[in-house]
Amino acid sequence: MVCGEALIDLVQSDTASSDSFSSTWLALSAGGPMNSAVALGKLGCDTHFLGRISRDAFGRQLRQHILEANVNLDLATEASQATSIAVVSLDEGGVASYTFHFNDTANFGWQVDDLPELNRDDWLHIASLSCIVSPGAEVLLDWMRDMRAGISYDINVRPTVIADPDLYWNKVQPWLRVVGRRQGIVKASDEDIKFLARAASSGAGEGGTDPVDLAGRWVEQYGLGLAVITLGPGGGAAVEPGGTITRVPGFPTKVVDTVGAGDTFMAGFLDGYVKLHLGLAASLERGTAAASIVCSRQGPQPPTSAEVDDLIAEKA
Repeated sequence: MVCGEALIDLVQSDTASSDSFSSTWLALSAGGPMNSAVALGKLGCDTHFLGRISRDAFGRQLRQHILEANVNLDLATEASQATSIAVVSLDEGGVASYTFHFNDTANFGWQVDDLPELNRDDWLHIASLSCIVSPGAEVLLDWMRDMRAGISYDINVRPTVIADPDLYWNKVQPWLRVVGRRQGIVKASDEDIKFLARAASSGAGEGGTDPVDLAGRWVEQYGLGLAVITLGPGGGAAVEPGGTITRVPGFPTKVVDTVGAGDTFMAGFLDGYVKLHLGLAASLERGTAAASIVCSRQGPQPPTSAEVDDLIAEKA
């Protein structure tokens, strides 16, 4: 099960002209947790998306997109509020930044009755803005305190939502504690960790602010079962309790944009680590391969299992 937001990314079209009166934008189905759910569905995992999806036109688009990826919506909630919007800006390297519009939108109105009871045989992946945006974040955090399922949590920092590293860290820290109680997995990008390292109480100090090292300190401090770190074109790394570090290189690709790269990486990693029971290195490789493919496409269009297998085979 993947829990969190589904939203619309507005990306300016590069094929249409614009003037001071009008411009052409693409409305892409997105949202970090939804991206991971869709990616898991395309990889062949039995996946359920736990989200709050609007009844509006964008909500209908999101619902169809999720279903077409063979992801179940039996646990999703239909909401009367509008769909959240993210306006996407791309730099010259295709790296995305976001401006969000989600006041009183469907994603963040969680109620206790929206949330199912999970079993020890289930796996819950939870991520991103749903974990920090009130009032829903507090409802989700309370639900997590008694969680019996396996857990993974993607921090997925969005500084345009909370610009103050100390305030952001105060939102993230309770999630590290609750995931640590289940010896779960925490995933973050190197840029996520660098941002949070600026917070006074994040654990950065005499040991420096190397993202992998700092993630390792979180593993020990919060009792995490594993920290997984994405390193952009540098690949990925994982830190186990006791400090053992596993690293894999990235797969070179011609980048169209990085939208959905981290979400797709985590889907590939979970497909390997939880479903296929591969080792850490092979699971990280599966994640980096999936992320490389999605970066070669516009927006979050994740690969199939066959595409990931083929890319890994080419490297071998």
